[in-house]
Amino acid sequence: MSVKKLLVVGYVWPEPNSSAAGSRMLQLIACFQSAGYQVTYASAADISPHAIDLASINVCQKSIVLNCSSFDQWVAEVQPDVVLYDRFMMEEQFGWRVSRACPHALQVLDMEDVHCLRHARHEAVKQGEIFDGVAAPMSDIALREVASILRCDITLVISEYEMEWLQSTFAIPAQLLHYSPFMIEHVVPELQPSFEQRQHFIAIGNFRHAPNWDAVLQLKQCWPAIRAQLPQVELHIYGAYPPPKATQLHNTKQGFMVKGWCDDAFDVIKHARVMLAPLRFGAGLKGKLLDAAQCQTPAITSSIGAEGMYGDLEAMAKICDTESEFIAQAVSLYQSKPQWQLLSEAGAQLIPKRFSMDYHCPLLIELITRVQQQLEQHRRTNFYGAMLRHHSMRSTQYMGQWIEVKNRLQEYCK
Repeated sequence: MSVKKLLVVGYVWPEPNSSAAGSRMLQLIACFQSAGYQVTYASAADISPHAIDLASINVCQKSIVLNCSSFDQWVAEVQPDVVLYDRFMMEEQFGWRVSRACPHALQVLDMEDVHCLRHARHEAVKQGEIFDGVAAPMSDIALREVASILRCDITLVISEYEMEWLQSTFAIPAQLLHYSPFMIEHVVPELQPSFEQRQHFIAIGNFRHAPNWDAVLQLKQCWPAIRAQLPQVELHIYGAYPPPKATQLHNTKQGFMVKGWCDDAFDVIKHARVMLAPLRFGAGLKGKLLDAAQCQTPAITSSIGAEGMYGDLEAMAKICDTESEFIAQAVSLYQSKPQWQLLSEAGAQLIPKRFSMDYHCPLLIELITRVQQQLEQHRRTNFYGAMLRHHSMRSTQYMGQWIEVKNRLQEYCK
């Protein structure tokens, strides 16, 4: 019996200690491996110092090149059963190549989050407006991202809110979408530090991610009011890739501590009393809030931050959308042990009830298997996807081939 093969085409090399996207990718890889898949991870990105050693988790690693037909020959030799694109930009670059070299491979898009939703919310913040999510964002990103969803056989959507939003906003057929949130292995939770054993506030997030940097700026603005009421308390801000403009905000006298990279996020989160996450825009699920739940660390966040996280469960966060409310709730939660304990206990329920690997992984593998078995019929029902794959619509293909020819001519003329 032949071994089933999964090829992941990654936007970057996975960094589970730097971003929620990195952790999410490793969860998907583990899920496929549990179903007997041999996994290869390919990317055109430079390998970063924080990238995981893929060989240590039995994943083959392959560096590929953008706009180069060398990928075509290589993927034809690999002949993957499933190709998973990490973000729609990778499907744009390599989807047409996979369709030509491996026409029977199931093509799956993992969105991470809905980029056009995040972009629309960001633009609204810049304009001092509120994006209500009702009108379709007619941006270049929206057109590209929805086209990518339609070209793929299955798209993994990380948030229940985004599942509904994609269908209501763009009329994407439900059979092309699959709710696939974070998937966490169930372990017996260890005893976490008590209210009295914890101190200070914490904020955490990759500084390269625009919503996280904006949140740091919001914290800088509201911190003096919090500090005035809690003069001995500090705010510790962690995250990968802090730029100079972030480290320059570090102020020991004010207790505004920009710490940057940390080797163990769980260790710093579990020793903090409260997490602060004043996110004004974004999409998907917030890995920082999931980490806080695992550490039973209550949080103060926004409606954007809490979106898709808690479902019908009691939230382990106070949700505030104004600066004055955020400040008041931060001070209150930091001081109130009864209130803190209620939220801390709620956090312990989040993983087993909402984000269990044992629950969500079998559903994903069952869908993959079922669609593989009826792939031709599945594609026949997706007329718009077939239309977008048609040669007359392949602008990305022709652009990629043009760039490849141009690069060859430049090398020839040297």
